[in-house]
Order: sequence, then structure tokens, then C-alpha cells
Amino acid sequence: MTPTPPPGRALLEGKRVVVTAAAGTGIGSSVAERSLLEGATVLISDIHDRRLAETADRLAESTGRRPATAVCNVTVEDDVQALVASAVEQLGGIDVMVNNAGLGGATKLVDMTDEQWSSVLGVTLDGTMRCTRAVLRHMIDTGTAGTIVNNASVVGWRAQAEQCHYAAAKAGVMALTRCSAIEAAEYGIRVNAVAPSIAMHPFLAKVSDPQFLDGLAAQEAFGRAAEPWEVANVIVFLASDLSSYMTGEVLSVSSQHP
Repeated sequence: MTPTPPPGRALLEGKRVVVTAAAGTGIGSSVAERSLLEGATVLISDIHDRRLAETADRLAESTGRRPATAVCNVTVEDDVQALVASAVEQLGGIDVMVNNAGLGGATKLVDMTDEQWSSVLGVTLDGTMRCTRAVLRHMIDTGTAGTIVNNASVVGWRAQAEQCHYAAAKAGVMALTRCSAIEAAEYGIRVNAVAPSIAMHPFLAKVSDPQFLDGLAAQEAFGRAAEPWEVANVIVFLASDLSSYMTGEVLSVSSQHP
């Protein structure tokens, strides 16, 4: 039985939140929705202009508050710089950065091309690095004791066939989270990550093998995949003052047995 989303509790009241890869119906848009319900002012970003506008409209309808938008390709440094500038212009600054952008795929290493490897790491790891770097510079320059939350994955810990590129990227995100957190601590900035197992949404179902997804869900203790909002709730917790003593941590959002 799938639970229903809890009501907002003003956990991010007055916070300015930026979420990357937030178009569509996945974890990113769920984070944006939960942030709006928790009282934040939100900017959502994505590489898909039309889907981004459609998502903003849908969030306005579901929450009564329309997020700001900015198109951004996290593999392009100029785009990332423009994203931060847009957030400063539209929100007045950034208190919370959620690095959600990632790219997956399923290919055995012996069949994997350099391009496939580089594409996944370029978005998932390099993109997270670029956004983290840019936002850290902004927060340090403005004296903002903000928070950064990165979206990792349990495959950064667990072995899974055909996931060498994705697992390496997500393990890199975990290491990036821990190391950047140590560097940011002296400025009062916290950096943490979540590591979901499987969160089901229409886009994932569309691009993935149903038997593969069913197999992953069957391994979970609850016998089902997480809902995107269930992952979003943990991200919002890490972004909120409730986790004020946590930094450099990677929280598993999973019911899967070790």
C-alpha cells in the first residue's frame, strides 16, 4: 500500500531553492513541489524548455505557487553560471541547491563505448561538480550559510550489472559530497546527498525494461518502488534546519535489504 504525501510543515519557510533537472514527473519536480509546499521560493531548471514550462504550470496548479524557471545544460559551464545569475535575479539569492541532474543507461562494460561512458559521467558527475562549485562560490561570496543536496544512488555502493558508468558516476557524487562538505564547513555551508534505490515515475517506466524495474522493486522490503515524493521528502529534510548538524552524509532512501 502506497502512503499519501504528508502536509507541508513550513520546513523551508523563507528559503530560496534551486532544483536542476526538474522538468517532468520525476524526483526533481517532486522536490520542487515539496519545497513550494514547505514555504520556499523555488526556481526549477532543466535542459528541456517546453517540459520546463509545462512543469512550472503543473506545480502552480498543484501548490498555488508558480516556480521561476531557467533553462540549463549542466554539462556547459556558461549555462551553469547563467543559472546561478538567473536565480540571483529572480529569487534574490540561493539558500538551497538541489543537484538532481543525471543520466543513466544499461550497457555491459565490454560493449560500452567511450562516448557512452563520458555522456553519463559528464551529466551525472561533472554536472554535479559544476553546479556545486558555482553555488559554493556564490554562497561564500554572499556569506550565505546555505545547503546543497546531491542526488546519488544506491548503485554507488552496490554492484549491479550493466551499470558501470552510472555506478561510477554516482560513487563519484558521493565522494564529491563528502570532500566538498569538509571544505564548505568553515563557511557554515552544508553538503549532503541522498541515495535512492528505485523511484518510479512515468519517464523511467517509458525508457526502462519493465521486467528490470519489476525485479528491482521486488527486492525492496515494501515490495514496491518508492514514489518520487518519498525521495523528495528526504531531500527537503537535508535542506532544512532539522538536519543542521549533518554534512558530508549520504542517506540511503531505500527499503532494500543489504
